[in-house]
This record gives sequence, C-alpha cells and structure tokens, in this order.
Amino acid sequence: MTSTLRRALTVAAAAAAAAAALAIPATPAFAIDEVPCGRSDFASVKYHETPGQSHEVCFANSGEANLDNWAASEWLHEIWTGNNRVQWYGDGRWQPEGGINKWTRFTFPNNPGGVSFTKIRIL
Repeated sequence: MTSTLRRALTVAAAAAAAAAALAIPATPAFAIDEVPCGRSDFASVKYHETPGQSHEVCFANSGEANLDNWAASEWLHEIWTGNNRVQWYGDGRWQPEGGINKWTRFTFPNNPGGVSFTKIRIL
C-alpha cells in the first residue's frame, strides 16, 4: 500500500470517528448526592406522601433526583436552597423557570397541602 493511500485511509477513518462522536449527543452528568440533613448549605426538601408520611431529604452537588414513590403521590411543602439554585419538577415542567436563588426558603402559602412534584434539581 502506498503512503498516499495509507494517509488517505487514516484521514478517512479519523473523519468517520469524529462524525460518529458528534452524532451521539452528550448527556449531562448528574452527580447529585443525598446527604444527611443538618448543614445550612445543603438543599433541603420537605414533602409528604398520600397518605400522610412526611419526609425531609437533603442534597448536595448539582444534578437531579427522582423522589417519585410509585406507591404514592408526593406533595412538596418547602424547599431550602442553601448554597444552591434549585428547581422542582411538577405539572410536566421544571419550576420556577430560572430556579430559586441561593439561601432562600420557598413555601407554597396558596397551596397549604403542598404542590405535586416528582423530582428536585440543583442547578
């Protein structure tokens, strides 16, 4: 095989590999971690299931966590953002659109029973 042909095949193989890499979309890395509550810089989520059991879970690091328990509906009462910007997923979309700012306690005074949600995300 001539060096020109070998070089052309090498370039073609590299181009095909690059095209294949671009054709596969990159998925974001979600490294959110559930952590013990107690530190004010962690995000905290308070919610209850139907029927009745209340929970508080805390998270660190950006990403999203699924809090959907297949046996029950979850009703969000309060989010403490800590040193994070946070959103919740409910009614088919991430809310609020821009996230809740750092160091904010977010409640739902117009919905005393909470709002329906399935996920939490730290931006």
